[in-house]
Parts: sequence; C-alpha cells; structure tokens
Amino acid sequence: MAGIYIHIPFCKQACHYCDFHFSTSLKYRDEMLQALIKEIDLQKNYLGGENIETIYFGGGTPSLLSATEISLITDAIGHSHSITSNAEITLEANPDDLDQKRVNALRQTPVNRFSIGIQSFFDEDLLWMNRAHRAAEAEASVKRAQDAGFENLTVDLIYGYPLLTDLKWQQNIDKIFALQVPHVSAYSLTIEPRTALAAFIKNKKQPPVNDEQSAEQFVMLMDAMKAKGFEHYEISNFALPGQYSRHNTNYWKGVKYLGIGPSAHSYNGDRRQWSIANNAQYLQALANHTIPAEIEELTQENRLNEYIMTSLRTMWGLDLNKLETIAPGALASLLKGTEQFIAKNWLIRNKDIFILTTTGKLYADHIAAELFF
Repeated sequence: MAGIYIHIPFCKQACHYCDFHFSTSLKYRDEMLQALIKEIDLQKNYLGGENIETIYFGGGTPSLLSATEISLITDAIGHSHSITSNAEITLEANPDDLDQKRVNALRQTPVNRFSIGIQSFFDEDLLWMNRAHRAAEAEASVKRAQDAGFENLTVDLIYGYPLLTDLKWQQNIDKIFALQVPHVSAYSLTIEPRTALAAFIKNKKQPPVNDEQSAEQFVMLMDAMKAKGFEHYEISNFALPGQYSRHNTNYWKGVKYLGIGPSAHSYNGDRRQWSIANNAQYLQALANHTIPAEIEELTQENRLNEYIMTSLRTMWGLDLNKLETIAPGALASLLKGTEQFIAKNWLIRNKDIFILTTTGKLYADHIAAELFF
C-alpha cells in the first residue's frame, strides 16, 4: 500500500507565518492542472505498482480547486494506479471556501475527508495571522461539512503566539469538543526565516515567540485531549480511537508515497526526491515531458536517523527490532544514548519499545537529535 500527495501551489493571500510553497496569482491555474495530470502519468512507476490507499490534496489551498478539477486529478490517479475501494482521500480546505454550494459539490467527488485550517476561533488572532476567513466562518464550515455527511474531519489549530492567552487557548480547545470534531492537528507557532512574521519580529513590529508560553499551552492541550478520550498518536496530532489520519500515519511509519506538484516530496523506500519549488520552472519542465526533481539515494545512516525521528514522535514508539533490521549492530549505541533520557523520565522502555513521556514530548526533537548516528 502507498499514498499520493498532490501539492496545489495557490492561495488567496499569504498568511504571515507560512513558508510553504504557493503563489497568490492564479494566472497559470489551468496550466498547473494539466501539468499535475501529466506528472501523475510520468511518475506512474515510482511506487512500483503498489495499490494507493490514501490521497492527500495539500498546499497552498487545494479548496480553491473546483469539484470538477479535483475529480480530474483523482481520475488521472486512477488511470495510472489502482486505488483501494476504501481509500482515504483528504482535501485541505480553508473555512471561507466551504460554503454550502462548494460542500455539496465536493460531496459528489471521491473526497471523503476534510482538513480544515481553522487556526483560531478569534477574529483578532485570524487578522494577526492574515488569514482569509473569520471565526464565524470557521465554525459554520465545520457544521456545513458535517451536515453534508462528511464525518471524517480534522481541524488545524495554532498555539504559542503573543495574542493567545491561556484562556483563549482553552476556549479554542473547548470549541473543538463542542463541534464534535474527531481529529485535531495543533502546531506551536514557529518563526520561519523567509516569512512576513519573521520580518515583523526582526523590525520589532511584533514581539518574539515565547517558548515557555508554547510549552505551557502544549501541556494544556495534552491534558484536555486526554480528558476527552483523544489519543495523542503523534506529537502534533490527536484523534478519537480509530480516527487517525491514515495518510500522515503512513509517513511516520515509513510507507511509500509519491508527491505531485511543485515542491512536493516523494519516498519509495530506496530514495527521496523533491520537485522544484517554482511554478514557472515546474510548468516549463512538464511542458518538455520532464520531472523537475532532485533525488537523494538513502544511506543506512539516513534510514536509521529518519526512523528514530519519526518513530519517537508517535504513540507506537521506537521498536528496537525494526531498528536492528535497518542497521544491524546499532542497538548498543542507541541503548547507551537513551540512558540520560530515561533517567530524566523523558523516555520509557516497554519491552523492546521506547516511548516519549508527557514531559519528553516537550523535547522530542532534541531527544531524536541526540540519538542520531
């Protein structure tokens, strides 16, 4: 089984914190659609004929596409691959795109899961982020999707930014529970170098991010989710039992995936590749029937470090038996490295599985980096 990611590189406007690849000009939208379809055909052998069990439309803002355009892309995937009958097909969507007409139209497509980029239920926060929607639209979009029969929903939230008091953060969390959303992805605000927010902070137009605030709000989130029966199955992701994102879970478990579109990444077990993050150059390459991607052959060390990083982020943890299959003989070194984190109660061992504790989740990246080979 494998997955396919489709990168739609267009947005209505630029969020101040975002460093994903996108353009706010829709000038080449039709050409991009045809290029994506062409790349799907050119890359049809990348996954070695494995069945497709997940398709994920990301971006950018995929909900800018019409239902017809989405169906054209999924039809192209079906022409080049075998899609399982119960495939999870996710569309990232902005609340302002999910009006009644659009939701009803999307119900007629293969899309069966929405990832709604809410970020906050407070207008002042959304304005600060330069989001295109407002709080009322956020709540209404979830209800419209549910009323139309989309039960498999996830929403995105952001915490750790200056405007977000602990009280407002708790109210955002409580709103998710009230809406009965089964999956939440929550991210601590990070300042990426080439973003508007980074420039604002550098020029002292905005205060810097407070790491202590982020940590405290992350703990608040973990406690609240646990109390409501959500499983913290990956550092940034919480779900009711059985409601995990199958697509993203496969990333963390090392399942093969193909990325289509400018800036999209792919992995087939032996190598990684990533497409150029430039719309014009991407379109030109596809017009010449070439794939504008760089390729990296994975070494044993690459595989080992990636497994350490991804496995420790999940509730399934780092399996010593799998580590030994990736790099025979590496076990002793890793066990020695874990001693300091077990002593601090950041890491626990359950038979052959290492799992982060609640406190350890605050230091996940640091722990992984220290265990790298």
